[in-house]
Amino acid sequence: MDTLLDALQEGRLFELPENDKTHALQFLAHIIEAFPETPAGTDVVGLVLKREEIANTGLGQGWSCPHARVRYEEDLKCVIGWSPAGIDYGAPDKKPVSIIVMHVVPDNQRSHYLKEISSLAKALTTYRDVEKVCQAKNLDDVRLYLLDMIESTKSSATPDARARMISLQTKPVVAVQPLPELNNLIIEPVTIIAGPDLKPVILSQNPFLTETLEEIPNLVEKLEIEGVHQNGGWRLMRRSVVAYQKGRVAYECLAVKIIRPNSFKPSS
Repeated sequence: MDTLLDALQEGRLFELPENDKTHALQFLAHIIEAFPETPAGTDVVGLVLKREEIANTGLGQGWSCPHARVRYEEDLKCVIGWSPAGIDYGAPDKKPVSIIVMHVVPDNQRSHYLKEISSLAKALTTYRDVEKVCQAKNLDDVRLYLLDMIESTKSSATPDARARMISLQTKPVVAVQPLPELNNLIIEPVTIIAGPDLKPVILSQNPFLTETLEEIPNLVEKLEIEGVHQNGGWRLMRRSVVAYQKGRVAYECLAVKIIRPNSFKPSS
């Protein structure tokens, strides 16, 4: 379960903004697409959704593990999404899914991925408190839950993995910062109002994002056709569309950007 440890250590645990299954998968896949090591144009969203159409990736016990197999060589990575209310996922045991672990599986990591999934499946059947994920109130609770689950399998973990796990366990006790998992990620809600003979109106709390989106030609057309647009490090995702009178339309979107340390420009 070393990819889970890596994800916790590197801040890749996120609260899902919606309880819709497709939107949750799209959200996590877009984060993977925004990784610096993911080649431009890699359609992780399409790969994940296509795989989900073939077979449901629910593992039971409130967990699911979707993945995308990609044709490049890199490290095996995952992102972890947590849904406070649970998602109607169509899992085999019919229970709502609280934890989604999404892997991106390069060609050179397929054997590693199979070992990870096997280890996770075993943990879900042996971990005595597996159902306590439903009691989590925030991301810190989820993080401690995951660390405790990993600790329960430490007899089979490598010394390096055990050392990293111990290091992670001490962090919440020393100095917990609000939502530390979001330190390297900006997530901004955006509403775009468009209509005939109407210049698109960008509604966002982030002035830098607003300025960036206002400069994109044919932004509404791109969102209408593709549902997503990448520009200036921002990945804009269309979530829903509401039609109003006089042909006016409101596009509810999420903008996601992974940032480097000390590069954050706060909203105002």
